Amino acid sequence: MAPSTFQNFRVAVIGGGPAGLMAAEVLSQAGVRVDLYDAMPSSGRKFLLAGKGGMNITHAEPAFDFVQRYGARAGEVGTWLAEFDAQALRDWIHGLGIATFVGTSGRVFPADMKAAPLLRAWLHRLRAAGVQFHMRHRWLGWQGGQLVFSSPAGEHQVAADAVILALGGGSWARLGSDGAWVGVLERMSSGVAVAPLVPSNCGFDADWSAHFSSRHAGAPLTTVAIESTGPDGRQVRRRGQFVITAGGVEGSLIYALSAPLRDQIAERGSATIYLDLAPDFSAERVAADVAHPRGARSMSSHLQSRLGIKGVKSGLLRECLTKEAFSDPVQLAQAIKRLPVVLKRTRPLNEAISSAGGICFEAMEEGTLMLHRLPGVFAAGEMIDWEAPTGGYLLTACFASGRVAARGALTWLERVKN
Repeated sequence: MAPSTFQNFRVAVIGGGPAGLMAAEVLSQAGVRVDLYDAMPSSGRKFLLAGKGGMNITHAEPAFDFVQRYGARAGEVGTWLAEFDAQALRDWIHGLGIATFVGTSGRVFPADMKAAPLLRAWLHRLRAAGVQFHMRHRWLGWQGGQLVFSSPAGEHQVAADAVILALGGGSWARLGSDGAWVGVLERMSSGVAVAPLVPSNCGFDADWSAHFSSRHAGAPLTTVAIESTGPDGRQVRRRGQFVITAGGVEGSLIYALSAPLRDQIAERGSATIYLDLAPDFSAERVAADVAHPRGARSMSSHLQSRLGIKGVKSGLLRECLTKEAFSDPVQLAQAIKRLPVVLKRTRPLNEAISSAGGICFEAMEEGTLMLHRLPGVFAAGEMIDWEAPTGGYLLTACFASGRVAARGALTWLERVKN
């Protein structure tokens, strides 16, 4: 169908994050009249927050490894990325006049490390293409076949030839991703299948003692490794950094392991991670240094002198070991290389970087993301049941899914509405 024919159609995109904005771009380029609705005063609020410490837009690792980051949903998300992968995303950003570079970790950033210039350029292009933005419009569902919104001017209804839902997950409610859409879909007589929203890329509670928390909350562990049980039941070891919180742990290394840890807690009531507090030293070296005669020095001074273990690392050993174990060189050396820390709970969903759960893939048409029970309604982004670690993987899949949903809508309009 020619773009001039698509001008007869109006599509409502609900949600102004990366997935919704990308869907709006594809639709407007095809000539569709696009109305984008968002409950917040402006678009892309969570996107801007994600870029506050440096906008990690995607990752430069090989395509096969990239797709595997999506775990159990690698197959489905891989089809999105086949249409719009990490390199395509970088090329698209360059088209907005924003240069990118690859960091030492393989993460890709805008040259200025900021999200705001990218978002401004994108919104300007969308407005120039005719996309109409309707802010402070909260979607309430359907009534008589029309979309219902609440707005500063009151409740009103909107007719659309197709709808793309890109309402995000359930994390960071103050930025718009509050998961309120789950109730809207579940209350419908059509019964769209939705998996419960749960935290992803999240911190955990370890229920530290008041003594340890008062002294070490906020302390980073910059040289540490974690061993834990992976989703396939095998032991996984990762090295990186994380932070001690008032009640538990958070940070990049914890986020990378959060999905299987979360699932273990749901299944067993807790999950145990094992910390290597001296990853640069072998177990034999640690055992020899701990057993080395220390004279009149305390064990804490001895560990600092021989292994550089002090501060929060020393505090962790005292927190997790009995007094007797801390004083025993054999048990202490073993704990330095494999200190068990029991995680009791995930932190609340609203604190998580992202969420898992959402519209089940089985509830959507493969290849178009149209809901089986709602013809002409498509889903995109984090409101679908998939998850990914930080590192640019979340954003890349959100962008790609927006394109898939938009192309699905164009195919449906051409097939059904013409």
